[in-house]
Amino acid sequence: MSDPTSESQRYEPQPVDRHHRMAEFGGGQFPGQTATPERWLQPFPELPAQPGWSPAPPASRGISRRFAAVLFATSLIGAIAGSGGVYAALRASGAFNAATPSPRPANGTTVSVQSDDSTVIAAVTLVGPAVVAVSTTYGSGSSFVGAGVIYDRRGWILTNRHVVEGATSITIHISDGREAAGKVYGLDSLTDLAVVKVDGLAGLTVAPIGSSASIQVGQLAIAIGDPLGLNYPNSVTTGIVSALGRDLVVTGSDATSTSTLHDLIQTDAAINAGNSGGPLIDASGRVVGIATAENQVGQGIGFAVPIDIAKPIMQQALAGEKLSRPFIGVSYLMIDPGVKQQYKLPLNDGAWVHTEDATGNSIEAVVAGSPGSKAGIKTGDIITEVEGQAITGSNPLQDVLVQYSPGRTVSLRVYRAGKYLTFMVSLGIRPEAAS
Repeated sequence: MSDPTSESQRYEPQPVDRHHRMAEFGGGQFPGQTATPERWLQPFPELPAQPGWSPAPPASRGISRRFAAVLFATSLIGAIAGSGGVYAALRASGAFNAATPSPRPANGTTVSVQSDDSTVIAAVTLVGPAVVAVSTTYGSGSSFVGAGVIYDRRGWILTNRHVVEGATSITIHISDGREAAGKVYGLDSLTDLAVVKVDGLAGLTVAPIGSSASIQVGQLAIAIGDPLGLNYPNSVTTGIVSALGRDLVVTGSDATSTSTLHDLIQTDAAINAGNSGGPLIDASGRVVGIATAENQVGQGIGFAVPIDIAKPIMQQALAGEKLSRPFIGVSYLMIDPGVKQQYKLPLNDGAWVHTEDATGNSIEAVVAGSPGSKAGIKTGDIITEVEGQAITGSNPLQDVLVQYSPGRTVSLRVYRAGKYLTFMVSLGIRPEAAS
């Protein structure tokens, strides 16, 4: 979030005197060097007369004209014949045929090239009116500015939890100049997300909501937000999706506690404080993530919560339900080649129920009295499926669980000591303090 108290500052470039550079490099010379005479356009010097040698006399003018006429006729006939042969060759090769699509590569994918400028302009034109500035004030007298995105015409807005948590007042600034008081509907216990509601505003523009399941590393990413405060709303930055499935430890609102955000989208589209809560959109102008954090050390490293993780709480708000997340009460590591090799695990994929103490010793990873404990899950189990959906690195346990509402009973397939077992787990409500 950005501090509006700094909004009076102006970021104007100062003129720079560059005459010294012009003087140093003008004329193609460097300091301390003399100019090199340029001789490319000078006439070639005449050769001195040599003893016993004299230039050949010019040819007869009449002969020259007859010879030139014959040469011209010969050249014209050759050009016509040659052009006919070239035309026939090009026609036979299909060069004059209508353009055809590029052949499909061997891996079955297609590659299309389009104008980045027109793509970005179209996407921003579509989503920009649905992006709002969220200004908040606190009991201490401080105030901050973040962003949000309208996802329902009745005034439902998705933003970051850290943008609105603890605020004594919230003002939503619409892109058309209107303002309205916002009220926090609910805070997400799983991610840095929140839902805010505004009333009494008609004709709101809604952002198209996409899917984060289909995004790929390397594709275009566009961020919209308010990094310079209310005086410079809806700033646009572009980049690519740099990585998927990132975990990030963030500091809580009390500046002392920490929590871990899982499965984030990493992007090099500039994400600064005022972008918090704003949309990350794809080339088609659909929201695929919500900007949530920037890396304070690295340059060009920002993170967004995938929109598919946000969808359950968005739907809960529309249905008038309390925002809640499912909970089974286990700690786990997603198995990848490194984890498999380090711990000598028998499977290539799955969620390994495991945790360690400060000395690296494995301790109980199942919360006593939790749904997982009641169902019979134990430390060392590997959860391989939930309701038939395979648990893999690209389909982690958390992403599968958020598809189900608390209170639902789901089947978990578990690998234990060389055998596969099935457990029925009644999902609980995720506590606020759960990490």
